[in-house]
Amino acid sequence: RKHPLEIPPPSEKDWLKDEEENFFLQDPDGKRAALPQPFRMVSKLVMLVFENAMEIIERREMLQEAQKLKVQPTKCFPTAQFQVTGRANCLAVSGACIFVGLPMGLAAFKVPDCKELCAWDAARTEICAIRASPVGNERHVLLAVDEMGLVWLFCFQEETFLLIRILNEVEDISKQSTCVEVVLSPGGDFTGVLLQGNTKAWLEIYQLPKDSWLKEMEKNSRAAAGLACREKRSNWTSVVQNIVRLIFLLQESAVSASNADAKLSLPVLLLKVEPHKPVTGSSFKSPLDALKEMDDGSMLGLGYNHLIKASQWKQHEAIFCSTYQEHLQALGDRECKEEAPRHATFHFLLPSWILQVGPEIKAQPGVPAGISVHWDGSHNLCFYSLHHPLKERADSDPNPDVVWPCAAPLVCSAVSFCSRYLALACEDATVTMWDKHSGCPLCVTAIPEGGLIRSVHFL
Repeated sequence: RKHPLEIPPPSEKDWLKDEEENFFLQDPDGKRAALPQPFRMVSKLVMLVFENAMEIIERREMLQEAQKLKVQPTKCFPTAQFQVTGRANCLAVSGACIFVGLPMGLAAFKVPDCKELCAWDAARTEICAIRASPVGNERHVLLAVDEMGLVWLFCFQEETFLLIRILNEVEDISKQSTCVEVVLSPGGDFTGVLLQGNTKAWLEIYQLPKDSWLKEMEKNSRAAAGLACREKRSNWTSVVQNIVRLIFLLQESAVSASNADAKLSLPVLLLKVEPHKPVTGSSFKSPLDALKEMDDGSMLGLGYNHLIKASQWKQHEAIFCSTYQEHLQALGDRECKEEAPRHATFHFLLPSWILQVGPEIKAQPGVPAGISVHWDGSHNLCFYSLHHPLKERADSDPNPDVVWPCAAPLVCSAVSFCSRYLALACEDATVTMWDKHSGCPLCVTAIPEGGLIRSVHFL
């Protein structure tokens, strides 16, 4: 080498600054990609939005994973469908038949294949409610309520609606009552119809002679079959005559089916229950009258000197009225506005310790022995027996056989499927469970303060 190796002198511009000590952790293109201040703020906002979005996505993914671990409910899809004419207002299932209320009548369908069996539109009226129950031998009893509040009683057999009676039909249209609610007992032995008139409401309980209906319908079926056999054995002169006879036979069978409505036995009215007046005091005008009525020889004197006189009661009443005049006026206005109860809740009950059946009457399993009724605003739950002889039932409102008083007005009630347990809900938001067989309360439950009970159901 010609020249010796020299070490260049250090220079301050090559020294690393404090902020550049971590230069190896920085992006080498950062200096070239540096943005001015407004754009850096926009970049930070975009990154913040992106991070928040990623947090929301992760949270939703976690919820979806947790939802997959839960047991999913089974989705049920319709297996078949049936087409009706117009709008279906109501449905009722009885055995293997489905009855549909239509704007112009009734229709019956078969459950397995949803095949239409028959339709009834003779009255051309809209059906709003239906109750149905099988009575045996593939026959059914049917109660239909139309738009005018009339209750139509039918018996369905062999793809035919047989009209038995309109329960609340009257000759004078001004006295026509409307149906509010109709209940059919399990098995179709009894039915209850809650009716409303112009000024009052009442409950009618009917006994349905389903055994007689079965015999009468069987008899009509045999008569129709015999008529068809006789027609088939007639002279077969020509094909034209056969066709004419067949058409005549179909017309005659249709006429006989329509006339068969009047041949069935009519239901029997057992009870007509109206709202009871509240229990009041005795009719004695003074204590002296009560003492005279209860005189058993152990009383001395007539009580003129040691009993409160009528004038003293009048003076006491005048002082009370003058003191609490405002409260009495408000109470009087409220009493004037109160009307008679217009709605009742009733249930059919099986035989139990409360509603016992006498030894002369043989109790049938599954047949109701009585009903329970409570009217709106009433504290009393009334029980009526359905097995009293008809001659003991007067045309007027009968007295209940058993009365259960409650601490508050009853709002609603429910009976279990076995008819043993009875749930009563009152206006004070308490529910009492009763064992109807023993007549003892099982438990009392109160819902939180401020709550209201509208309905009670057994599950």
